[in-house]
This record gives sequence, C-alpha cells and structure tokens, in this order.
Amino acid sequence: MAASQPLTAALKVPRGRTRDGGIDYLTLSFAELAAEVGAWRTELTSRGVRPGDRVLVMVRPGLPLIAAAFALFAHGAVPVVIDPGMGLKSFLSCVERSGPRVLLGIPMARLVSRVYRRAFRTVELRIPASSSPTDRRASNSQPSTLNSQLAANSPDELAAILFTSGSTGAPKGVCYTHGMFDAQVELIRTTYDIRPGEIDLPLLPLFALFNPALGMTTIVPEIDPSRPATVDPEKIIRAILQENITSSFGSPTLWRKIAVHCHENHIALPTMRRVLCAGAPVPPDLWDLMTPVLPHGQLHSPYGATEALPVSTISAAEVMAHHGGTAVATQHGAGTCVGRPLPANDVRIIALTDAHLASLADTRELPRGQIGEIIVAGPTVTHTYDALSESTAAGKIHDPATGAIFHRMGDAGYLDADGRLWFCGRKAERVDNGDGPLFTEQVEPIFNTHADVRRSALVGLGKLGHQRLAVVIEPTSPQFATSSADCRRFARELREIAKRFPHTAGIKLFYFRDKFPVDVRHNAKIHRLTLARWAADGATGYESDPKR
Repeated sequence: MAASQPLTAALKVPRGRTRDGGIDYLTLSFAELAAEVGAWRTELTSRGVRPGDRVLVMVRPGLPLIAAAFALFAHGAVPVVIDPGMGLKSFLSCVERSGPRVLLGIPMARLVSRVYRRAFRTVELRIPASSSPTDRRASNSQPSTLNSQLAANSPDELAAILFTSGSTGAPKGVCYTHGMFDAQVELIRTTYDIRPGEIDLPLLPLFALFNPALGMTTIVPEIDPSRPATVDPEKIIRAILQENITSSFGSPTLWRKIAVHCHENHIALPTMRRVLCAGAPVPPDLWDLMTPVLPHGQLHSPYGATEALPVSTISAAEVMAHHGGTAVATQHGAGTCVGRPLPANDVRIIALTDAHLASLADTRELPRGQIGEIIVAGPTVTHTYDALSESTAAGKIHDPATGAIFHRMGDAGYLDADGRLWFCGRKAERVDNGDGPLFTEQVEPIFNTHADVRRSALVGLGKLGHQRLAVVIEPTSPQFATSSADCRRFARELREIAKRFPHTAGIKLFYFRDKFPVDVRHNAKIHRLTLARWAADGATGYESDPKR
C-alpha cells in the first residue's frame, strides 16, 4: 500500500514543542521510512544476523521500533516482543524461555543483559539501538519503497513471537506466522473501513506496525508504554486536534481519562472516525461518555486476545441503541456484548471444563443462550505457544474433519438468539459456592452502577465449589471508605443492590481497596486472583448487617 504513496507522511515522532506551543514532530514519508528499514537491514546483515534468528527487540516506540521490526521481517529474522513493564522476574523468565540469539536494544537493555546473564545466555550478538525515538540511520541517498524491502516470506513461516500480558497466569510467547499477520491486516481494514491516507494515533505501540500495510500515517503518542496510566490526556488531545487524527486504539482506562478531560473542558474531537477500545470490557458509562466526544465518529470494541485478534466487534450504535441496546442488559447481569463474530471466524461455545481437549470430538457444543467456554478458529488464530507444549495442548483444539485449530479463549460466554457473542468473564476467575458458577461480567457491572464505585471485582474465598462470595470495591475517591462506619454503610448500600437480582442475592461480603492491581499493557484488566488472595490473607471485610 505504501508503494502507491511514497511522498505521503508515514510516521511522525514527537521531539519537543514549537514556539506556539504545538507538538514538534520528526516527519518521515513512506519512502524515507523504507530507507530507514533498508539501513537497519544492512546493519543487521553486517553484524551477522541470519534469517530465522530470534531477535529480542528492546527499543523505544517510534522510529526505532517500526524500522527495526520491518527490517527484521524483511531479513527473515523473528522479532521477540515482551512487555517492558510486566515486572523483572516475569520478563527474565520470558527472555530465558524464548532463547534469542540476538538482542537489539537501547543501552539500558544491553546493561540488563550483562547483569542477568543466565536469562540472556543464548544471546550471541548485542546490536545497539539509540535511546532516542527519533534516531535515524539512513542517508538521503537511499531511496526505496517498503514493498521492495519486504521479502516474499512464506505464509507459514514464523514471523514473530509476541508475549501475552499474563493477566491470569504466566506470560506466554505466541507464535505468529506471516500469513496470520497478513490476515489480521485485511480483517482490520475491511471490518473498520480503514482507507489509505488516514491518520492513526496508536496508544499501544505494537499497533503502529499495522499502519504501513494499511497506508495510514502513524502519529507516535506522548505516552510511557511501561506506565500507560500516567498518560496526560491533554497531550493526547493536542495531538488529535493538531494532526487531524482519524483513528486510534487504546484501552478503556486510557480513553476514560481522555473522555473525562474532554467533558471537563468542553472539547470534541471532530476529525475522529473511529476509536478502537479493547484490553478489557468497555463499561456502559464509557460508551455514553464517548458519544459527544466523537461527533463524527464512533467507539468500537474489538474482542480478542494476543492469540486471536479480532474475533468479534461491536459499535456504540448497537450498545447505545434506544430500543434493544446492550448497555442496559449489561447493567442487569447479562454480561458484556462483544458483537457478532467476524465472517472469517468460526466461534463456538463448549461446555466448561479445565481438562485438555485434543480434538473437537472431545467437546460438547452448547446451544445458544447457555454459558460455556468461547473457542474460535480462523485465519488470525495462532496455533502454538513458544516452547510451551503443555500450554499449547491446554489451549488448542484440533478439528479432525477440517484440520482447523480452535483456540480456547479462556473466557466464559454465550451466543444469543441473534448470533451476538456475550463475554461473561475469564474462566479462571469464575467463583462457585456450590450453587453453580458465577462470572465476573455478570456481577461487577451491577455494583458499578453505584455512584461511589469506580470499579468492582468478584472474588471467591476458599476452594472452588465451596467458596464464600465477595466483592472488592475500588471507590471513586480513595478517601471515601476510610472508617469502619463508612465501610459498613457502604456495604449496606451495596447489599441492597445485590438483592435486586437472583444471581447476586447471595453476595453479602464486601472489601474496599484504594487501587486495584491491573495489567501493565492496557492498565485495564483487573488481577482478581491477586485480590482474592489479598482478601483471604486477612484483609478486613464488611457485611451488610449493621450489628457486626
């Protein structure tokens, strides 16, 4: 796509402020970006990187990440990408398991590799990258096109290893082939009607890698990817208004901050055609908040995972419809509707089990309306985890009739009468007191309707099947529930909400915590198993009985 518009801006990286207070960008055309890719590829070759080598990429978002990644693809090497903020222990474990031969990294990354030699013991080459997100390597005499840089890789060749966020377990390396990436690009293009010449502000750095193939200009946001919750919404809004952004991807947590800032300052974003919001379910009130912010656009929520993306999608029009909108159903305990499965995907609901399922013949498919585990097959569904045969066996199901591989999403959900997919929660986070499983997304949105609840988390205390049900509350203000009297009063109000619905009527125990533990990648996935351990280890819980 970029070959047809070589002089169009491909990438803009912030490097300071102009005299009038605007954002000053380093701007590269598609031809100049292709030259950077060529320069990187030349360096990789000269330093001894071979096709098939695993290359741990530890560079800054912006020009180094995009140019180096495409150079590795062109060279036939395999980028290994690990979240920088997942914690040192998890990070080192991921490095050790992935076994990279090459480290492509900034000075701090290379220092870490020297200090923690055991985790990096497979590394033979250390290739330096600048800490500057605007570092250029190409001379002006290196005209090229991205298409000419990218070799004709086989669709079945390993293209990259991308690690999951590890929100309900240890992070795992997901093996992507070139064919899967190509299918993702096409699915994203057609699903969201993305057209060449659009301008994207990806709040997750990896999503910038789709843009050259989509013919979109990438505006690198002023955000620390290792600490996304610290984003300054004013900087994001300034970039959107200054650069006439048409599209963006980010988590519900980030877009809530942006939407609140827009409301408080009476700002609308008229150039935006779409916002893709994912990483956790989009709460009903965020759909409402975003509507006036996007006067000429819509909020969309794609559903998927690192192993399969996108699976389905839903738009604000369907969530907020006056008659039959899904937001009201969510607040009444139906779960979160994540839309209709995309045409390329085969989505099924099977009976819940923690057992391995080698063959589709070992599963029991459930009828519409019944909650089970979501599984999906399709062109963007990955087939294996890296160096984790047990996880691959646990997470994949083979269809002997077609040869297709189904991925077990690890999520509970159901298909409704209209064929829409509803997400009910992570299978690993279900709770059960003996009356049957209870799922987070059928419980938490009910309590989130309380004006003083920022978010809530359903947890179970004890062994599955014999658990005591509890809900942990993060108040809107950390000072809200500071005294025992405040907490008891709050618990009584929450208990009254619980009694409105049969499936929550048994919840009588409430905990209060200033801040929830969440994933680093999206700052949106709640670590409920961590909260359950915290509650079980002696945290003070409050029941609605005022005599206690």
